[in-house]
Amino acid sequence: MAGQTREKRWAKKQYDERAAARLARELRISDISAAMLANRGVTDIEAADKFLYPKLEHLHDPYLMKDMQAAVERIRLAIERGERICIYGDYDVDGTTSTIILKKTLKLLGADVSYYIPERLKDGYGLREDAMDMAKAEGYQLIISVDTGIRAQQVVEHARTLGLDMIITDHHLPEDGSLPRAHAVLNPKRDDCPYPEKNLAGVGVAFKLAQALLGKDSKRVESFVKVAAIGTIADIVPVVGENRVIAKHGLAGLRNPVNHGLRALLEVAGVNLNKPLSGMDIGFKVGPRINAAGRMEKASAVIELFDAPDYETARQMALAMNVKNAARQQVEADTLAAAIRQIDSDSRLKNSYVAVIAGENWHRGVIGIVASKVVERLYRPTIIISVENGIGHGSGRSIPPFHLLNGLESCAEVFEKFGGHSHAAGVTIRADKIDELRARLDAHARGVLRPEDLIPVIDFDCELSFKQASLETLEEINRLEPFGAGNPQPVFVTKGAKVVERRILKDKHLKLKLMQDGRWMDCVWWGAAEVAQDVYPGDVVSLAYTLSENTYNGSTSVQLTLKDLKIQ
Repeated sequence: MAGQTREKRWAKKQYDERAAARLARELRISDISAAMLANRGVTDIEAADKFLYPKLEHLHDPYLMKDMQAAVERIRLAIERGERICIYGDYDVDGTTSTIILKKTLKLLGADVSYYIPERLKDGYGLREDAMDMAKAEGYQLIISVDTGIRAQQVVEHARTLGLDMIITDHHLPEDGSLPRAHAVLNPKRDDCPYPEKNLAGVGVAFKLAQALLGKDSKRVESFVKVAAIGTIADIVPVVGENRVIAKHGLAGLRNPVNHGLRALLEVAGVNLNKPLSGMDIGFKVGPRINAAGRMEKASAVIELFDAPDYETARQMALAMNVKNAARQQVEADTLAAAIRQIDSDSRLKNSYVAVIAGENWHRGVIGIVASKVVERLYRPTIIISVENGIGHGSGRSIPPFHLLNGLESCAEVFEKFGGHSHAAGVTIRADKIDELRARLDAHARGVLRPEDLIPVIDFDCELSFKQASLETLEEINRLEPFGAGNPQPVFVTKGAKVVERRILKDKHLKLKLMQDGRWMDCVWWGAAEVAQDVYPGDVVSLAYTLSENTYNGSTSVQLTLKDLKIQ
C-alpha cells in the first residue's frame, strides 16, 4: 500500500450509441460531444438541451421543498415582530457561503440578524447545546442552521426547552429517517420531501430558502447564485440537474464580481477574470482559501470578507487568507508524510481494506484533506484521526464502491459521535476504541468489497487520435463545463503513440513529447516523475488523458494531461 498505486484499470464508458447519434443529428453537435453527453446519462433531446444551455428559469420552485412554506412564514413573522435571528453556520466552504447568502437575504428584508460559526478546533462540528444557551442569553428567538443540524435531535430539544424556535437547513443524511423536532426542516434528503433535486449542497438548500424569501426578485437571485456556485462546486456534490444551473450561471457571474470581498478573493487567488471560469478555479484556487480560514483559525473571517466596506480593506483580508492557506499547505504536507510513514511501518495498515490512521495532536484543520490524499495514493477508504487528551477527532474519505457512512453505522457504538455522507464523514472516538474501529471497519469492508474494487479505475469516454485532439475538440469539451462529481472532465485514450522525448520538471513531473500518425503532442503527467524510469524514447505507449489548453509565447495549443500510461 505504500507510495502511489501504479496499477490501474481502464474501462470504456458504455452508452446508447443510437441515442448518441440522435443527439448529434437533432442538436447539430459532433459525434464526440454526443458520446460525452450519452456517457453522462443525457440521452433525451430536451434534457441534453438543458444540460448544454442551462437557464435560471430551470431552477425548481423552492416551495416544492417540504417545510419551505413553514420556514418562510416563521422568518417573516420574526421580521415583523423585530425578533433577533441567528444563523448557525459551519466552518467549511459550504457552510460559510450558506451563511453569507442567508445573512444578506435577511438583511435585505429588514431582519435583525447575526450569525454564529463554531471554531473547528475548539467547538467541533455541528449544533451545540451551550451555543443555544448563549443565543437565549443574548436575546435571540429564532435560530436557522445552515449545512448542519439534521442529526441534532438532542440539541433541538434543548433549544425547545429554552423557548427558541429552530429552522434546520441541511443536506446531510438524516439518522434512520428520524428528524429533529424543529419548526421547519429543509432537507431534500428527508424521506417525505418531494423536492426534485436530491443532491443540493448545503448552500443549495440555503439558496432555495433565499429564493423563496425574495420571491420573484430575479436580480437578487442572480447575485446570490454566484456565491451558491462556490459552495456547490467546493462541496463536490454532483454538478448535474439544478446544481449545474447554479454552478454554470454562478461561474459566469463571477467574472463580474460586485462585492468587494468576492472580487479581492478571486484576484488574490489568481483567477483570470478575462476568461471563462472553470470548476477547477473554484476547486483548486478559491475553495482552499475559504476553507483555510476555518481550518487554521476562525471561519468568521470569510463572512467579514464579504462584508468589507471597500476594496482595499477586502484585499488585505484576502491576503491574510492567502497566508493562512500557505500555512495550511505546510501543515497538510507534514501530516501526510507522518501518515505515510505509519503505513510503511505497520503491516496491519498495509493489508487492511480500510486505512484508519491516528496520530497525536495532528492539526484537525487538515485531516480531511490528508484523508483525501491518502485515498488518492492507496485507493482505500481512509479515516485520519487526531488524538488529543485521549479523544480522537477523525475525518474520513472513501472510494466509489464503498459507502462510508454505512460502514460507520456498522460499528456505531464505538463512536462518541459520527455523521456525514456516503463518501465523506466525521467521527469522534475515544483513543482506546481506535483499534476496535480498525478491526470492525476492515471486517465490514471485506464483506462488501471485492479485491478488484481496490484497484483504481479510469473510466474513459472514447478513443481519440492525435489528429482529433484539436482546439476545436477542446472547445466542444468546454461546453460541458463546469466539471465535477456527476459530470467528470472527459477522459480519452490514444493507442500506438511513440515517445519522442522525455523530461523531468522540478524533480516532480513527467513531460513527454509523443508522435502518432505524423502529429506530435506535448504531454504532462503531474507528480509522476517516478514513472520516468520506466519510459524511454522509442517506446510505443497507450495513454489515458484529459485535454487542456497551453499558451506559450502568444501561441495556444492543445496539451494532454496524462492520468495513466501503458507501454505496449
